[in-house]
Amino acid sequence: MNISRILLPVDGSRLSDAAADMAIDLAGSEGTVILLTVRRTVPTALGQPNAGELLEYLNRNAEEIMTHYRTKLANAKVDFQELVVGGDVAEVIGSVADNEKCDLIIMGSKGKSDLEGLFLGSVTHKVLQTTSKPVLVVK
Repeated sequence: MNISRILLPVDGSRLSDAAADMAIDLAGSEGTVILLTVRRTVPTALGQPNAGELLEYLNRNAEEIMTHYRTKLANAKVDFQELVVGGDVAEVIGSVADNEKCDLIIMGSKGKSDLEGLFLGSVTHKVLQTTSKPVLVVK
C-alpha cells in the first residue's frame, strides 16, 4: 500500500500527540499530512451575541490546538495542510478522509472526550465503523 496522504485528526490530547509522531514517521519526506481539528457546531437557537461569542471561543481553541501540531509537523519537515471544520467529529473525519483522498487515517485511541465516549461510544470507534479507509489507532 502506497501511503502518500495521511489524515491526522487531533484534539490536543496525549494520544493525539502520539498519533502525530506516527504520522510524521509514516509520511517521511514523501507524504502529506492533512492536519484536522473538528470544532463543535454552534446551535443557531443560541442567538446573538451568544452564538458569535461561542464561535469565537471555539475558533480560538481550535487555533491553539493547530498551533501545537503545526509546529510539530514543521519542525519534522513534513509536508502538511490544515483544516478546521465544524460538525460531528466522526462524520467530519470520514468526510475529510474521502474528500481529501487520504490513504490512511491515524488517530489516538482516546481523546479529550473520554467521558463522552463512555456514554456515546468513542469517536475512534465511530470512525472505525463508518469509514472505508484504513485507520491506524495509536495508544
